[in-house]
Amino acid sequence: MTRKFYKLHGIGNDYIYFDCMKEPLANVEELAVRLSDRHFSIGGDGIILLCPSQIADCRMRMFNADGSEGKMCGNGIRCVGKLAHDLGYVRGERCTIETLSGVKTLDFKLDKDGKVASAKVDMGAAILRADEIPSTLSGEKIAKYPVTVGGEKYDITLVSMGNPHCVTFVADPYKVELEKVGPLFENNALFPERINTEFVRVDGRNELTMRVWERGSGETWACGTGACAVAVAAVLNGYADMNAPVTVHLRGGDLTITYTDTTVYMEGSATLAFTGEVEI
Repeated sequence: MTRKFYKLHGIGNDYIYFDCMKEPLANVEELAVRLSDRHFSIGGDGIILLCPSQIADCRMRMFNADGSEGKMCGNGIRCVGKLAHDLGYVRGERCTIETLSGVKTLDFKLDKDGKVASAKVDMGAAILRADEIPSTLSGEKIAKYPVTVGGEKYDITLVSMGNPHCVTFVADPYKVELEKVGPLFENNALFPERINTEFVRVDGRNELTMRVWERGSGETWACGTGACAVAVAAVLNGYADMNAPVTVHLRGGDLTITYTDTTVYMEGSATLAFTGEVEI
């Protein structure tokens, strides 16, 4: 049996999307592992499903390249919104999407053909309590906390945007041996559910450059929730301002993040790369 797929990306954070609004997809964990392989299959950071919802315009399910299901993907949700809009499941310039991290609201910018070019997402409030990240550390906020990982000392700040992030500020993220250091953070005993880790350089007030190691996927070219966590961490560490747009440079492009008293807004592109059919 073959099934149509859509390959979309948010600034290089690429997933294989399936329209499951009318027809569900089985064995998704196994498919995520097989289809994400960049040498022997379609290739991507995982699989995302566009599903029906009883509480929102649609529902998003996302699976990492190792088959594990994630709660939320900031770049992925923009692409889910684009797919739902461009396929005609939602109308206008706003939609709501149900995720395992709650219902998120998206505001679209449309291109000249009336299709979604970019989206601004209300990502919800940042979670800072250590036990809610979750982490074995304790406290209402973990910011600039010294740890030793792989024999090196790092100051970490913990933020959850529906999934857990560990942010550390470094002189140059592109000099970090990410393939070596990333797994040491991801599987550290401090993080019982593993962790996404961002290595960040401060380029100026409200301007940051980051690399990200995502749990279950390794290094990706972009991470929307990671960029949100980085902006929040920058405010907590005095490198950026609350209620002001923060530009975050990632390998795949830029995101604009605004951290307010009540929520975090993320704005960035959503791009259809190609469509095709694959044997299921």
